[in-house]
Amino acid sequence: MEKKRQLPKITFNSPVVLSFVFICVAVQIASTLTGGASTRAFFTSRVGMPFNPLVIFCSVSHIFGHASWEHLIGNMSYILLLGPLLEEKYGSVRLIWIMLASALAASIANGVLLHASVVGASGVVFTFILLSSITGLKEGELPLTFVLVAVLYLGQQVYGALFVRDNISYLGHIAGGVVGSIVGFLLPVKENTTTSGYGLM
Repeated sequence: MEKKRQLPKITFNSPVVLSFVFICVAVQIASTLTGGASTRAFFTSRVGMPFNPLVIFCSVSHIFGHASWEHLIGNMSYILLLGPLLEEKYGSVRLIWIMLASALAASIANGVLLHASVVGASGVVFTFILLSSITGLKEGELPLTFVLVAVLYLGQQVYGALFVRDNISYLGHIAGGVVGSIVGFLLPVKENTTTSGYGLM
């Protein structure tokens, strides 16, 4: 008698990434119900008053807020695609530090250089894209995939920052992505993972 094939069990495979996505969705629901007031109050970075507790909180919490559902879905698609591989490689705690570094860099860059606020996880997305392209990095080698990704995405963001006039924080993307990637590159990977199986698709 042929044994019935069991359905695969759904697992909470990437706790940091999944928790982040669920929080972002909850924040966006609250924003929709309040006409955006909750996001403006608690999930948008602030300019000035660096020692104000709310300013400090929002310098990180802005990665949970988004300007629209389209903005949210676009960012979460990349994070769900790339995040689990990075969480497996670096571990949950290290990934949190990488995301915090990206968030702080984006808010500081916008606040200090542009005197502007920032909202959204695009800096984290940029960090994930760059980190995913260097997961196969070996000593003495520079992967061509990393070079191409850096040229394409950094070039796109630099072009946007210099020549495009819209409400997208290109500088925040660049700062968040670069700083987050540097932190991720410097952090040691988990001992029970290998880097040969990962790459940017």
